[in-house]
Parts: sequence; structure tokens; C-alpha cells
Amino acid sequence: MSQEEDQYQPASPMARLMQTPCFNICILATLGFRTTIDVDLFKQDVERTLLKHTRFRSVLMMDSKKRGKYSWKRTSVDLKNHVFAPDLDPNMESPDEFVEDFMSEISRNPMDLTKPLWEFYILNVKTSKANSTVILKIHHSMGDGVSLISVLMACANKNSQSNLPSKKQIFDVPNNGMVIKRVFMNVWTTFLIIFNTLVGLLWILATIVYLDDTKTPIKGERGIEFSPKRFVHRIINFDDIKLVKTAMNATVNDVATGVVEAGLGRYLNMRYGQLSNSKSNIAEYVKNTNLLPKKLRLRSVVCFNLRQSPIIEDLGEIMESEKELKGKWGNIIGVALVPLSVDVQDEPLNYVRRAKASMDQKKLSLEPKCIYIIQKLLTNLFGIKIAGVLTNAIFWKTTLFLSNMVGPREEITLFGHPLSYIAPTISGFPQALVVHFQSYADKFIISIAADEKLITNPHQLCDDMVKSLQDFRECVIKRGIGLSKGSGLC
Repeated sequence: MSQEEDQYQPASPMARLMQTPCFNICILATLGFRTTIDVDLFKQDVERTLLKHTRFRSVLMMDSKKRGKYSWKRTSVDLKNHVFAPDLDPNMESPDEFVEDFMSEISRNPMDLTKPLWEFYILNVKTSKANSTVILKIHHSMGDGVSLISVLMACANKNSQSNLPSKKQIFDVPNNGMVIKRVFMNVWTTFLIIFNTLVGLLWILATIVYLDDTKTPIKGERGIEFSPKRFVHRIINFDDIKLVKTAMNATVNDVATGVVEAGLGRYLNMRYGQLSNSKSNIAEYVKNTNLLPKKLRLRSVVCFNLRQSPIIEDLGEIMESEKELKGKWGNIIGVALVPLSVDVQDEPLNYVRRAKASMDQKKLSLEPKCIYIIQKLLTNLFGIKIAGVLTNAIFWKTTLFLSNMVGPREEITLFGHPLSYIAPTISGFPQALVVHFQSYADKFIISIAADEKLITNPHQLCDDMVKSLQDFRECVIKRGIGLSKGSGLC
């Protein structure tokens, strides 16, 4: 292979899809640190760790005849063009609002395609959540959220592998003569997978052709990806999620989806109350009144990681050997449509039960994998424009996007500074509402990207989700659901 050929790598179909105007998506990760950032030390660690990954040393080239329309070309990196530290007043008023405004502003700026598609913004101002904040902006064509979190963790200083999410252990179960039962269960499971997959794909097809969600105060329309967004987040105790998860025999995803359903029910009830009532004490009025329209159709596009195994260890090795991590780095994600039952429930845990039922159905489905394959085929056969238009219709005809990512189990030091939290989100997405959940040590972060015109009070939506989780927790403790009798919590 020639040196010139070695400098080029064909862009994947998903990376090419991210270059369409309707999918010009950037990942925005808010990194809160426990100390003030030493800019020189930060740059030194970025150069020592992050730049070992070739994707962070490559530019996206267009119209290369021999290698396809897009390809990655290795280049030199000048950190002055990627790490920015504006001179700020450390004693400014309303630093939290400043960080939100700053993040909203940089989300509107297109990325420079003549350089690698990533940038750091160092904000040395103390907020209510951290002593300093760094905003990482990276184009989604470089990789998905799992890739980003993984490479950041590979860059982190860690004394042991206990910082990393553990790999799932697989145990061999001895056969005790229950062959017939196992065969029956395998046949039934296969039937459910085929049935759920077909139903999911028909649901996707109907959405592309004609099926739209109910028009609500949070439902976007075609072209919503070009509207300004606001980015807010809340940090809660991960133990609260785990408590509800254990009590309900559910997963973190189930509880998170239940939190979204309950929070949206609260928020939309309030919004409909504002539209239909002029009372001054609207909060007290809607608290005891169900103002939601009947038969609401609200669906979430849920993101699924399609990698067969965790990639943290692989990325750590790749950072040292400078080899390519083929098949694991990039946009290896699929999506599925999940109906949301948004209403006002007297029994808070019903939200979790319904969310668990919906997510269990998606676990017995190949819908995300099929959508991923179909997107690649459409891009290769018909080009990124047609693939982009069809994929875009799935999003703007639904109400929100939902994703949950696993982070380190213990706090880490990143680029020479102790990291307090991670709050990822995205900009340029064709929906009015995007919700990300991110675990980090004993914290669980709810991160929201909301359209400025439709969702004018995203902080209220965040608070409604937090309050919903508190209701779940209080209900579990009060009733002693799933808790031992000796816990004293009944």
C-alpha cells in the first residue's frame, strides 16, 4: 500500500449520512471539573492522549474519485485551532446562565471542514455544579456517543480497571435434562423476535409514509433541526435510580424511560393548563387536574448501541498502539420507535411498569439492527440525499429522541484535572426535544436539548423529571417494594 493510500480512509456510510444538511449533527459534551483548568496542562494532556487516535488527526475530504465521495485524510493538528480559552471574569454574575448561553451560541456555528472536526472550549468560571467547565464539540460523523465517552475514558488517568464499566460475564449453565423446555423456549423466543421485528419495521415504514405524532407544545415540524436550541441538565443521585431499578426488577433504561414519561406528563399537563386557563396560581391548579388530551400519540426514537462487546479496553489499547479500531469506532448505533404513555397517574410506579414492558419488547427485536443495515444500504445504493430525507422523516414525525450511556463507575482525572460530571447532548438534530442520560460514578445526569421557541422553559422540564424520580423513590420506600423486611424502610 502506498503512503498516499495509507493517509486516506473511506468514510463509512453513516459518516457520509451525517454530512447531509438535515443531519449536520454535533455532539456537545459539558465536562464539569472540580478545579480551575490549567490551560497549558490541559493542552499537553490532549496532545499526549487524545491525538493518538487517528480520527482526531484526520480531516473529512470530499469528492475523492478513487475513494468515494468522502474519506478521512490524516493531517497535522495545531491545538490553537482546537482548544479555546476565552478570557472571562471569574466573579461574573449568573455563571450558570452564561455557560448555557455560550453553549447555545457555539452550537449554531458550523464546524470548519478544513480541520479535524473537534473543539474544546475552556470556561474558567465557577458554576453551581463545578469549579470550571469545558465544552467539547465534535461532529457526529467522527463517531457516536459511545465512541466519544470511550475515548475520553481511555484518555483518563486511572489506577485500576475498576474505573471502567465491567464486561458482562457469561456462564455455562449445565444441562439437567430440560431439553424439551429449552427447545420450546428457543422456538417461542425466535417467534417473538421475528414478530416484534416485523411490527417495528412496519411502524417505521408507516411513520415515513404518513404516521405523525399528535401535535403538542413540544412536537417539532419539518426543518426543526435549523432552529436554535437550549441545553440544560440536572445531576441526581445514581443510587435513586438503582433503588427503583432493583425494586421493580427492571433496568436503568426502564427507569429512565419511566422518568421521561412521568416528567413529560407533568410538563405537558402544565403547558396545556397555561393554554386553557388564565388563573394566576396555575401550578396549584394543574397539580390536581388532568388537562392532557385523550389518545395522545407520542413516540420516542430510542438509540441502541449495536456493538457486541464493550470497547473501553480496546480503545485503551488502541491509544497506545496507534492501530485502527475497525468495526468498533464510529457510528455503530441503531434506532427503534418506542411509544410513550404520557398521562397523569395516581400510581407513580405504573410509569416504570409500562416503560419496562415497552423496552422488553424492543429487546426481543432486531429492529435497531435492521434500521442500521437499511440506512447503510440506502446510502450506498441511492446516495446520502435520499437516505437523509427518509431517515429525517422518522425523527421529525416523532416527538423526542432518547439515549442512555454508561460512564465510569468511579471519578476520573481527565486531561490533568479531576472530572466532576459529564453531560452529553447534541445539536442540529431534527427534533424539538432530545434527552440524554449519562451515568458517572455515583451521579446520574439528565441532559436536555430543547427548541427555544417551542420549549421556552427547559429547566421546568428537567425539574419535572427529577420530581418524577423522587416520586418513584418515595413510593418504593413507603411500600417497601422489593426491599427486605429488615430494611426498616417499609
